[in-house]
Order: sequence, then C-alpha cells, then structure tokens
Amino acid sequence: MKTCKEAAEQWGISVRAVNDLCKRGRIPGALKEGRSWMIPDQAEKPEDKRVRSGSYVKCSVSSSSGKRPLPIGISDYIRAQSEYYYVDKTLLIRDILDRRALVTLFTRPRRFGKSLNMDMLRVFFELSSEDTSVYFLNKKIMGCGEKYMEHQGKYPVIFLTFKDVKYDSWEDALEKISQLLQEEFGRHPELADSELIGEYEKAFYARLVEGNANEVELSSSLQKLSKMLTEHYGTAPVIIIDEYDVPIQEAHTKDYFGKAADFMRVLFSGAFKDNRNLSFGFLTGILRIAQESIFSGLNNLSVSTVMDKEYDSFFGFTEAEVRELLRYYRASGKLEELRSWYGGYLFGNRGIYNPWSVVNYISKGCIPQAYWVNTAENEMIAEVLRTATDEITQELILLMQKETIITKIDQNLAYRRLTEDPSNIYSLLLVAGYLKTEKKQLLDDGSWLCEVSVPNREILSVYKRDILSHLVSIGALAGSTANRIAESLYDMDIAKFEKGIREYVSMAVSYFDTGAEGFYHGLVLGLVALTDSRYIIKSNRESGDGRYDISLIPREENYPGVIMELKSSKDIGQDELELLAEKALEQLEARHYDEQMREKGVDRILKLGIAFSGKRIAVKNRGPASL
Repeated sequence: MKTCKEAAEQWGISVRAVNDLCKRGRIPGALKEGRSWMIPDQAEKPEDKRVRSGSYVKCSVSSSSGKRPLPIGISDYIRAQSEYYYVDKTLLIRDILDRRALVTLFTRPRRFGKSLNMDMLRVFFELSSEDTSVYFLNKKIMGCGEKYMEHQGKYPVIFLTFKDVKYDSWEDALEKISQLLQEEFGRHPELADSELIGEYEKAFYARLVEGNANEVELSSSLQKLSKMLTEHYGTAPVIIIDEYDVPIQEAHTKDYFGKAADFMRVLFSGAFKDNRNLSFGFLTGILRIAQESIFSGLNNLSVSTVMDKEYDSFFGFTEAEVRELLRYYRASGKLEELRSWYGGYLFGNRGIYNPWSVVNYISKGCIPQAYWVNTAENEMIAEVLRTATDEITQELILLMQKETIITKIDQNLAYRRLTEDPSNIYSLLLVAGYLKTEKKQLLDDGSWLCEVSVPNREILSVYKRDILSHLVSIGALAGSTANRIAESLYDMDIAKFEKGIREYVSMAVSYFDTGAEGFYHGLVLGLVALTDSRYIIKSNRESGDGRYDISLIPREENYPGVIMELKSSKDIGQDELELLAEKALEQLEARHYDEQMREKGVDRILKLGIAFSGKRIAVKNRGPASL
C-alpha cells in the first residue's frame, strides 16, 4: 500500500486531489486508516471523464512587443488568466464567501465581464481530479488565506449559459434548452453508474443524457441533478446560470412569453427555492425580472445591480485597473482619451470603464471609436419608444446633447408592463448600459430618483445609432431623407429642408392618428438632432420675451444659428397654412427669441416659421443676407 503523497508524486497531481478521489470512490481498494487514505500499490490514476469547458488549444501569445495579448471575447477563466492579460477579479470570491448569500443575482450591461466571472467561480468551486488551485496562484484570492481557499475545488458544479437561446418559437427555444441541459448532465458521467443514487434517478439521468426527456422532466432537471450530485459526493453543488434572462427577453419580443415564463419559473424554483441540495447559487443577466414571478417565493435571493455598492468593482474595469493596463502596454498618455470614450459609468459608488471597449481600443492601436455593440435590448427599446410621449422624446434628445435629466428608476421591470409607463425607457436604458446615474435618492417604494446622463463619447454615438434611429425612423424613413434634412441645415438650403420635412411627414403621420403640435415638435427635434456634431440643440428654452421651440447654436463661427417656431392646425388649406407659418415667424421675431443666441456672440441667425396640417407643411424664413 502507498500513501496519498506517494500516489500524488507518481501521478503528477496534488495530495488533495488524491484524497478527493479516494473519498469519491474513484480508486478501487483504497482504505482509510485513521485520518489518512492508503492506496493499493497497483492502483492507477483514474481517468478524468469530466468535460472541461476550460480546455483549449493554447494560442500563441507572442507579439512584437513581447506583451500578452488582450482577451477579446474570451469568457473562459483558465484560458484568460494563463494566456492573456488578465485583470484580476478573484476578490469577488472573497466577498461572496463573506456575505454567504445562498443565491445571488448579478445584473449588469452586456459585455461587462459577467460570463468570465461566472466561469472563474466555476473553476474555483468545482471538484476535479486535477489540482485547479494552480489557476489561482499569484491571484488576489490566494493571498486572503486558508479561510477562503478551503472552499477551492470542494463542490460539484452545475453550469449553464443561456446566451444563445434566441429563437422565434418556444419549440425551438425549448429544444436549445434541452440540448444545454443534456450537455450539462453529460458533464457528470460519474452519476450514470453511481452506487449512491437510486435506480429511478439513474433512469432519469439516462433520459436527459440521451435527449429523451419531456418538457416536464426538463423543467425539474436542475432540482434532480442537484439532488443526485449531493447524494453522490456528500456535498451540495454550486449552481451557476449565466445570462438567465435571454430566453425570457426573446420570448417577450417573439410573442411566446407565457410558455417560456411558466417553464423558467419551475426550472429556477427547483434549482434555487427551498433546495436543500444547494451550497451557492449565482445568476447573471440584464434585468431583474420580478413581477412575472420568475423567482416566485424566492426569498433567499440577493440582488446586486448597478445601483448597489456591493460587488461594485468586479464587473467592468476600475480607474486603477485601466491605469495599470495602459502602463503595461506603454500607452499611459492615452488615459484622458480612453476615459472620455469608455469611462464615465457609475456602479454603486465606483467609477467604471467598459471592459470590452477598453481592450478593443488598446488592441487596435488606441484608435477611438464605438466598439460596444448592444443589439440584445434594441427590440425592447424600440417597443417602449413607440409609446414615448412628446416630453420623453424631447428629454431623449436633451440627453444626446450631453445634458442631464431627473427621472425615476425602477430596477424591478416587468416585461408585460414595459409599455404601460413610457418612463420605463430610462430604467431600461440604465440597466442596458446607455445611461449613468449622476445623483440618486432611494424612495420609499424601493425605486430611485436619479439624475441621469450619457456616460461617454462611445455611448453618445451608440445612443444616436440605437435610440435616435428609432425616434427618426417611425415607420419607414429612409436614411437618405434624414441625411438630406441635416445637409439642408448645414447648407441653409430652405427648399431642400422643406422638401425633406414634407417627405418625412408624409410617411410618419400615416402611422400616427395625431396632428398635435407636440408630435411635430418631437418629429423635427429628432431630425435636427442629427446635426449635433456642428450644433448644440436646445428645446423649449426661455429667450427674450418667451420660450422658443427649437434652437441650433453653432459650434463653429462659420455656421449661422437657427431658431424654429412651430405651429399646427387640423384641416386647413394651403393658403391658411402659409399664413400660419408666417404667424410663427412673426412671433419668433416679435418676442426676440434670438436674444439668447446673440448674447452668445452669434450674429448670423436663420429664423424659421414652420406650420403643419396633417401631412402638409409650410416654411417661412428670414435670415442673414448671405443666405
């Protein structure tokens, strides 16, 4: 007989790994003498039949600078920390173990490191025949002491990611979920012939692995798998579900929400609600889905959002991490540029940078542009924007002008109620990563009163693309029409401007049973916002003896200012419409709406009186003699 230490030296693994193999019955003939295991001399190292999602062919890390490459799109912890520049987030483990919450939901925008962190948790906690503690050598968690490291490699783990469950029908979505569960059951082949679980459980295991389980069995699969793992190992598993809300979001936009919500409710309840066979549970997503009862009765759920101080430094890069990253790649002089483009987020009380954009910026030779692409929430955003009031439309334009607005933020969004209150758009934009909180106050009902703004230059451009495009393209507005309107203002070509507005109104009004002045105000405001690179756009501001409708203050001296006064009336003829446009222009001049702009040193000012009636438009103008 040989000791665990002798076997470990012979097999090239750690003593702890050998002890675990003995406890799990993986070494035939192993006997426990006192507190130590003794192993037959002829015993061979058991084959590790587990599927390791951290196994990859090692890629080259060589470069002309001798620096490690940046982990663009790498969500595998083992690969990220061994082959790439890794920003150490392992103290997340310390904070989790200190708080001891049974189930934790982390909500953050897409591409802020949730998946990589969840895989890090998997590698840390998961039982394995290899010594996985080597993946935490020289990491911050290793320096926290045995109190934390004693949890390393001690739990069976159930790990699922729903990021790709994006289908047009519930049947296809369920098929994909079935495949994911089949693969996860297959990661635990030791259960197939375990003597510690019942025959009926083995039969259930076989049906899942063979792909023969029905919908009811699939919905209870996490509860069943956690029970089998507990029985086999004598230790309750850790359950990790990444991007839990993707199937639910897709179901909402593709009109099969009820079926998906019913299934997910049972699946999550079995895994996390009153489950004795659970050591820790972790979920990630964009939204906390509360009122649809996806987590019905789950009173042990701890939620970490962008508003909370807890875990505020673990998703996204902190200022110190960005400084060190730039120093490593000899680009410290780019800090201000990088901050203006990709910083500005506030998670809890911590300033945060978008990690996806930062690594792309550095890897592309520090070329600033919009790297962050967030299409996942666009359909929901478009749906809410279709209900936006004139006031909200104007506020969205103000945000694009780098101004702040005050709004209520409710993080417990319910999909079915998204369109009931148009102000939900701000809550959705915040959790999706389009806005940041400047100041915040917690209200009695659990919501927040916040001062919000666009965080940085990248999001400003993404905001224009994803938000303004919805405001501008009501129905079927061609991009050429919007561009023609913008160009007409640059060139001060009134005929082209009037033609572009008329073309757009002809298409847009057919989709709206309204002719109110507020509608036309929002329409024109959205269109002229496309010119913001050359103009600062203001709406409904006091100037002179009243409040003008829209003004465009030039950023450069060679462009004249523009002031617009809008009028509308239903069912009037073209002659009356022309008179109404003239009346708007007279009001603009009589009340000296150009006073504020002249105080800013703008002398050349184009004044526009614009009148609408249904799909028809009339424009009157006065301006500099050079126009």
